[in-house]
Formats: sequence, C-alpha cells, structure tokens
Amino acid sequence: MLKFDYWLFFKINGQWTNSFLDSFFLSIREGEFWAPFYLFLLVFAAVNFSRKGWWWMLGFILTVSVSDIISSHVIKEIIFRPRPCADASVGPYVRFIARYCPMSSSFTSSHACNHFAMAVFIFFTFKNLSKWWRLVFLWAALISYAQIYVGVHYPSDVACGAVVGAFIGYYMAKLFSGRVGMLKIETKYS
Repeated sequence: MLKFDYWLFFKINGQWTNSFLDSFFLSIREGEFWAPFYLFLLVFAAVNFSRKGWWWMLGFILTVSVSDIISSHVIKEIIFRPRPCADASVGPYVRFIARYCPMSSSFTSSHACNHFAMAVFIFFTFKNLSKWWRLVFLWAALISYAQIYVGVHYPSDVACGAVVGAFIGYYMAKLFSGRVGMLKIETKYS
C-alpha cells in the first residue's frame, strides 16, 4: 500500500504537471481562493431561507469546526506521518511548490477533511434546490488534489481525509435536516 501511495504521489507531484497547473493548484488550495465561495453560501442561506437559513449557517460552521478538530487535533495527534516535503527520505525528490511546508502530521489532510465535510453538508441540505449542487464534490476534489500536487500530502492522506470529512458532513447534514425538525431547505416548487 505504501509503495502505491509513493508511486501515485510522484506521478501527481512530479510527472502530471505543467506551468498552468502549477499556478492553478497553488492558488486553489489557499483560503483567498475558496473562502469567498463559502462566505457567499452563508449569505445565500441567510437571505433566502430566513430562520432556516440561520440554522443552516450554524450547521455549516459546526460541520467545518468538527471536521477540523477531528482531523487536526485528534487524528493528527494519534497518527504522525511526516509530510512529503518534510520527509527526509522523500523530501529531496519532491517537487515542492507550496509557499511553506507545515511541520504538522500529514495524516489526514485537513484540507480534504474540511472541504469534503462542507461539500457533503452542502449537497445533502441543498440537493432539493438544484442538481448543480453536485459540483461541490468537484470543488472539494480539486482543492484536495492540490495538496498532493504542491507536495504537502500523500494521496492516502487526502483520500482518508476525504472519507472522514464525508462521514462528518453526512451526519451533520442529518442532524440539521428535516428529520430532526431543524432544517429542511426546499424551494416552493419541490
């Protein structure tokens, strides 16, 4: 399994690259890129769904908070794995293009965990509004893939982070859904 992880990492980080992707993936992983989208969603919910929108905002903020705590402060404390850019045996061969190499554990990717938690929460709470909400999974996947591309995570870090985040997002969406009476966002045409 580790051999495949290293093989895939070096394909993504070292071979499947070009100058456009360097700029794109370096930008997409930064908060300046993705934060406006999430801010838009918070405003969208508040403006369009009144009281339910405020519940949605609370659920969204709790979802990302729970996912970040679990990934960054629980899993990373239990399982320490050096990041590719900081690993003495792998680091010299990494095409490192990120702005810095964090010294925290590589496992799991908090970017992947947080963005997949938010994507699943968004999808399950907004899916009745439009089929286009499925695109949040592409959004989360691109941001997650960027972590490998720039050299700060291995593919297994991202995959496991995405799975953990998806579970958190799903259960938080269920908690805040109409099943418990707090939130069921639908259009008047649903």
